[in-house]
Amino acid sequence: MKRILVWDLPTRLFHWLLAGSFIAAFAIANFVDDESAAFVVHMLLGAVMGVMVVLRVLWGFVGSRYARFGSFAFGASDVIAYLKGTVRGEGKRYLGHNPGSSVAIWAMLALTLGLGISGALMSSNEALEEVHEVLAYALLAVVVTHVAGVVWHTLQHRENITASMVTGYKEGEPEAAIPSVHPVAAVVFLVLTAAWAALLVQGYDGVTRTVTLPLVGTQLRLGERPEVGGGDGEALGASRAEYGEEDDDDD
Repeated sequence: MKRILVWDLPTRLFHWLLAGSFIAAFAIANFVDDESAAFVVHMLLGAVMGVMVVLRVLWGFVGSRYARFGSFAFGASDVIAYLKGTVRGEGKRYLGHNPGSSVAIWAMLALTLGLGISGALMSSNEALEEVHEVLAYALLAVVVTHVAGVVWHTLQHRENITASMVTGYKEGEPEAAIPSVHPVAAVVFLVLTAAWAALLVQGYDGVTRTVTLPLVGTQLRLGERPEVGGGDGEALGASRAEYGEEDDDDD
C-alpha cells in the first residue's frame, strides 16, 4: 500500500470549521450570560453552521468519491456488524468513512440543521427553547462518541485518522485514490461561508438584537422574546425602550 489522497479539501475544511464553530457556540451558550453582547456570537455561529451543512449536503452529491453520501450509505446490518467486530477487536478497515462514523455524520448533519432551525424560531415559540437545548446536548453526545470511536480506531488499526483529516492522505492501493483535492470547490466553500457570515454581521441590529437574513430579507430576533406583561407596565416600557419606540400613550 502507498500513501494516497482520500479526503478532498472541501470535506476537510467543512469538518474542522464545523467542529470549531460548534465548540465555540456550545461554550458561549454555557459560560456567557444570554444578555451579554457576546452571546450574539453564539447565535450567529449557529446560522453560519446551518449554511455550512447545506453546502456539505450539496457536496455529498457532487463531490469526490469518499465525500459522496453513496460512499457511506451503510445499512443497519452493516453498522451492527461493524460495531460487533470493533468490540471483538476484529473491526474491518475502511478507506473512507466506516459504518460507525457514517451514522455519526448523518446524525451531526441532521442535529446541526435542527439546532439552526430551532434557534432561529426560538423567540416566537417558547417550546423550541427546550428542543434547542436537547438537540445541543444530543449533538455533543454524538461528537464525544465520534471522538471516542476515532481514538479506538487509531489504537486498533494503528492508523492516525485524525491526521488524515488534516492532510487528506491515508495508506491504500493507488487505484483507490481520488484524483484531486478540488481546490476550486474549497475556495467556493470558504467564500460562500465567509460572505454569509459577513452579511449576517452586517444585518445585525445591536439595539433590537435582530438580524436580517441575507437574500431572503427575513428579520429574526436573536434570543428569547422579551416579556411585555406585568401590572405596572415596566416590562412593556423596557421592551419599547429596547426597540427605540416612543410611548404613544403620553399626551
